[in-house]
Amino acid sequence: MASTRDIRHRIKSVKNTRQITKAMELVAASKMKKAQQVALAGRAYAQLMADMLATVATRVNEKFHAFLAQRPVKTRGIILVTTDKGLCGPLNGNLFKLVLDIKEPAKFAVIGRKGSQFLARTRRDLLADFQVHDRVPFAEVKSVAEFMVKQFLEGAVDTVEIIWPRFRNTLIQEPSLLPLLPLQNLKQAVDKLRYDSRGPAAKPDDRYMLFEPSPRAVFDALLPLYINREVYHHVLDAKASEHSARMVAMKTAKDNATKLIDELTLEYNKARQASITQEILEIAAAQYSQ
Repeated sequence: MASTRDIRHRIKSVKNTRQITKAMELVAASKMKKAQQVALAGRAYAQLMADMLATVATRVNEKFHAFLAQRPVKTRGIILVTTDKGLCGPLNGNLFKLVLDIKEPAKFAVIGRKGSQFLARTRRDLLADFQVHDRVPFAEVKSVAEFMVKQFLEGAVDTVEIIWPRFRNTLIQEPSLLPLLPLQNLKQAVDKLRYDSRGPAAKPDDRYMLFEPSPRAVFDALLPLYINREVYHHVLDAKASEHSARMVAMKTAKDNATKLIDELTLEYNKARQASITQEILEIAAAQYSQ
């Protein structure tokens, strides 16, 4: 049995760990709430964009747009959204399993240090590595989306897809893969945009409108905004998933530390009682020998 001094040191160490994990749990909970609020705030913007796309699409021939042109897929382009830090349970590991399942040639743009480290270890083709802060500024996410769109238009990749942890609830973050380009059908894209914003089905506005400089120019400007918005939405989703996973992991660590402290306290009391009993026996034996 360990000495009482060693057990006291272990109890003190575990208490310090519990205090740290509790603080990290509270910080992650606060960040998760803020990330959810930001995601909800963007629904009105998504709803308005769905209305505009649905309206202008009826006035142009969408089939000739580069974003809707179908072509043979030789190299996939994938945006991988991971975390910069660890201590978030199996969140990143589940995303990496999706990457390992990709057998076709693929090029990656990564958000998050963990993703770039994984791709370097597995020797996959990394085009660019981006850092996005916890507040998720739109300008930082826009640079990622525009980079991959440029690769798509130049022919370096034949698709643009995104892998991210989809936020279901506090306990469930589902690793997901979503194709972004080329768009299979604009109507489906608009309906999905409306579904994500929890609005009714998109209906084109058939009133007479004058588009400046032209309906095609407006359409060409809206589609890149749509892609930027999609990537931004999923990065916000990933941040909420990260903070939620970290909060759950830290709560589990805190509960385990509490359980370990109880076990060590019991062990300490037993060791102290055994020590006291031993001293009494030694005193009694000394008196008897006299």
